[in-house]
Amino acid sequence: MASESVKERAHRPFLAMILSYAASGGSLVIGSAAQLLTFAILARWLGVHEFSVFVAITAVANIAVHLCGLGAMECLVRRVARDRSMYSRMLGHNVILTAISGVLLVLLGAVVLPFFFTLSPDPVTNVAMITLMLITNVIFVRVIVLCEQIFLAHSNFASANKVVVGFALARTIAAALACIVFGVATVASWAVWQFVCHVLVAMGCWRAVKGLGRPTYGIVREELPQGLYFSVPFILRAVRQNADLLVLSLVATAEVMSSYSVARRMLESSYLSVEALNRLIYPGSAKATAAGLHHAFERVRKVLFAATSISIAAAAAVYLLAPVLPYLFGKDYVSLVSFVRTLCWVVVPLAMWSVAMEALGASGHHPARASVMGLGSVLGAALTAWATWYAPPTGTFISFYAIEIAMVIVSWAVFLRFVRRDRAQASHAPLPTGMAHEG
Repeated sequence: MASESVKERAHRPFLAMILSYAASGGSLVIGSAAQLLTFAILARWLGVHEFSVFVAITAVANIAVHLCGLGAMECLVRRVARDRSMYSRMLGHNVILTAISGVLLVLLGAVVLPFFFTLSPDPVTNVAMITLMLITNVIFVRVIVLCEQIFLAHSNFASANKVVVGFALARTIAAALACIVFGVATVASWAVWQFVCHVLVAMGCWRAVKGLGRPTYGIVREELPQGLYFSVPFILRAVRQNADLLVLSLVATAEVMSSYSVARRMLESSYLSVEALNRLIYPGSAKATAAGLHHAFERVRKVLFAATSISIAAAAAVYLLAPVLPYLFGKDYVSLVSFVRTLCWVVVPLAMWSVAMEALGASGHHPARASVMGLGSVLGAALTAWATWYAPPTGTFISFYAIEIAMVIVSWAVFLRFVRRDRAQASHAPLPTGMAHEG
């Protein structure tokens, strides 16, 4: 009996991890399904032309949202996971950087985007609607995601999952009410509904985190470069991930643009199963790597195996379910099935290199992480833009696979180099005084 109880205790951490992943993954899957349904509703009711405009503006906002806050959220998760007393300072740091950068980004977009997109024939209304979309998809999205990260920093995964699911369901309800009930059929009209939805969700999220403590306003100076190192790769990655959409909007038909954007959404949805694992692992990895990246090598190796297995299963599921999509999005999206089946397997190399980059981030090796992701994103954006311009959309698909496979090779080479370096430094480190005397 005693041996059985020991075995039971040994299996408890593993069982707890499985249950946590199931909850985290389940929330992201529910959230992804809700987002996909929202996308389907908008695609059907807006039509291929209006929907292609919506996708193009959203692509720009997706780039800006990674710049908003200058990487302060990762600093909050990392510092608070190690020391809860840092929460107040890191929250104030986040509020200041999010507010300043968010306002500047919205103002810049309000000046530039009206020259490229028309939501209304009236110039003033056009600027107002574009500005409203930017406030919604940059500032309010960042605020809501910050609340999720706050819960993750406190290892409160249940509340973080509720934020993800609640946000996704709220957008689906808003889209259903706007389009199905009230007949919204233009991006300008949807922008108002979307804004109200995001305001209500943001207010609910901030009420939920109020009990964790009030912010102490001030800039945590030592985290500014770390935040920039963390955010720049995501900004460049967002540029790469949206370069295809921006170029396609110039060289392809509205149907190709719309069908491809749905295929991209399916790829992002399938990656959520891996993201669920990464978001669950990150706080623990930050603790495990506090004394060196080599201490978490076995942990990261196991995560790689799990992430690869999950991504293969997710890609296969998307491939098999692809023929159902035209019934959901409408018969006008004639290229949808072939696009989805061509793109779905990209999630496998994407999952493989993301594990190495998450480990570098959790261990605080942000300069190296930024270099790998930044250089990969710059070269990837250039390759994707050229390939899309030269042979849309076949060139786009080829560039995707080439970029992600190259990222696997480079990211794991850099990760292993830092493991060897940390291990070598640890082996040459002098023993503490007390241990030296004992020897």
